[in-house]
Amino acid sequence: MGRDDALTVEQLAAKAGLPTSTIRMYQTRGLLHPPRREGRTARYDSSHVERLGLVNRLQQRGFSLPAIAELIAARDLGARVGDVLGLTGKGGPDDWVPVGFRELRALVSVRDLRPQLFRRASRMGLIRWERGKPFVRRWAMDSGTAMTEMAMPPREILDAFERLRAQTDQIAADFVDVFERVVWPRLADQAGSDDQLDRVRALLVELTETAQGVVAGALRDSIRDSAETFARKHNLLPEDRPPAWAGHTVPVLAERLEGAAAHADEPADADIEAFLAAVDAAPDGDPEETP
Repeated sequence: MGRDDALTVEQLAAKAGLPTSTIRMYQTRGLLHPPRREGRTARYDSSHVERLGLVNRLQQRGFSLPAIAELIAARDLGARVGDVLGLTGKGGPDDWVPVGFRELRALVSVRDLRPQLFRRASRMGLIRWERGKPFVRRWAMDSGTAMTEMAMPPREILDAFERLRAQTDQIAADFVDVFERVVWPRLADQAGSDDQLDRVRALLVELTETAQGVVAGALRDSIRDSAETFARKHNLLPEDRPPAWAGHTVPVLAERLEGAAAHADEPADADIEAFLAAVDAAPDGDPEETP
């Protein structure tokens, strides 16, 4: 047994730099888990030392004791950080819904129903088991049902999700990196009377929604480009020909160009040509700014 595996409350307080009254108060508020009992003597160990260090770090970050107790209680019950911070939402696509026989038949045909298929989906986080029954995210149920209706084999669906998840993990890591480098230091500087937990929740929810919007928009553009490539590959488009209007100047644009010289605040044609030439020549695509 190590030196930190049988500490008295006085020894724990000395190690943490706290009065014994604070240790007892933390226990009462649920911030510190109960000690081991040897007769009438309470014995603390390294896990209590680590917990006190966590409480201290969160307090320095501006978290109140009730907020810290909430975080610890949720974590002890197995909640993930996203659940604690309200990133999953309620009554939406992230809800876990039970998979009954009817839903199972909609997701997987009897012919494709294999135990290894379920084990793989569980390892990937698409299925979790509660009280002996499978649950899936609502969005996974809806998406899986839609792809099954398009006659996509379950293994193909899981393969696609696995590839997609690797990419979304990297995208999420990029957004969290921005949060850590830019937002998190500012939060530490603002630590005061306001509780940081609500502030962190609000910022991470906003970051999540912003990231979803960016990713959804970029994905739509990518799908449109991929659809264009697919159509060309399978000869589904007519041959590329210049449009009928290509040889004619657009009237409104012609009027603007003709009248440009009359406006001193608009650049002349030579200035525009010089700018475009600089853009074309610049290695990064951006011309150097000129005074």
